[in-house]
Amino acid sequence: GVALVGIPLGICALGFTATGIAAGSVAAKMMSAAAIAGNGGVAAGSTVAMLQSIGAAGFSLGAKIGLTSMLGPLGAAVGAKL
Repeated sequence: GVALVGIPLGICALGFTATGIAAGSVAAKMMSAAAIAGNGGVAAGSTVAMLQSIGAAGFSLGAKIGLTSMLGPLGAAVGAKL
């Protein structure tokens, strides 16, 4: 559960927000580098595009299910060790 909230919050803290990429942020620097490498455009499906999508809308249902199924057993194992 923490990952489903914490990861999007971390992405937002980088500057990938619901209203777009924040000026002067790490996200802005990443987008600039991606645009330079892509001759002025940021490719669909690129890391910057995916992070902005998560920052704007959160994780998709499929991603939430995948993260839960992967991280649930890990959390249980860590809890058992503690």
